[in-house]
Amino acid sequence: MLRGEGRFLVDGTPYEYNGNTLLFLSPFQYFQWTEASIKETMLLQFHGDFYCIEYHKKEVACNGLLFNALFLQPHIAVQEAVFDEIALLFGRIEEELASTDEYSEAVLRSYLQLILALSSKAKSLQITDVPSPLNHNLLTDFQQLVETHFITQRDLPFYAEALHLSVDSFSKKIKRQLGKTPLQLLQERLILEAKKQLHLTYKSIKEVAYYLNFDDPFYFSRFFKKHVGVSPKEFRESVGISIVAEKSM
Repeated sequence: MLRGEGRFLVDGTPYEYNGNTLLFLSPFQYFQWTEASIKETMLLQFHGDFYCIEYHKKEVACNGLLFNALFLQPHIAVQEAVFDEIALLFGRIEEELASTDEYSEAVLRSYLQLILALSSKAKSLQITDVPSPLNHNLLTDFQQLVETHFITQRDLPFYAEALHLSVDSFSKKIKRQLGKTPLQLLQERLILEAKKQLHLTYKSIKEVAYYLNFDDPFYFSRFFKKHVGVSPKEFRESVGISIVAEKSM
């Protein structure tokens, strides 16, 4: 939670905020301040073993909205009342962390889920306003193409042709709208799927590599480390294997 104004980078992409802001980051995302005048800040971190956003997606559909949202900004501006309500929940979490009551874990999980639900509600209301209809159609069509073909098609000409654009025009339009190139978005989608497979399944790293259409598991590991900063093995050791994987067995 941020109150003030400033600029920052998330995975190399620049963003700026002003006013009451909620920022959401996933494990191993790179964050860096470039300029800031912060009046107030609050930080909440939670592990997937404590609250799995994929397991609870029916209650709070925040995966792909607050977290892992390649085509959306990682932050949202909120009204004073929403900011204060979530700040109050932060305070209650801090108080509950000091408790040794047998119900504390359930209470903490409920507070966290309420924070995510309020944040998801605020963001879902905002994204209906932008961008303009023409660009929105382009982004929607591109996003659908990426979701359908990102494992088998990684060349820009395929997507540009499907959208009836030249590669140059296609790249410029996407970059102008999202601050990222189409290639960056394709790579990020591939990395996101790799993270999901490592965290939400019991597939071996070799199996994940082949599932993602990498001929060489060693190349997959190098690709993953280049974009995430750690190897697939180190990533899995850090985040663990989710309860979702256990439920699917």
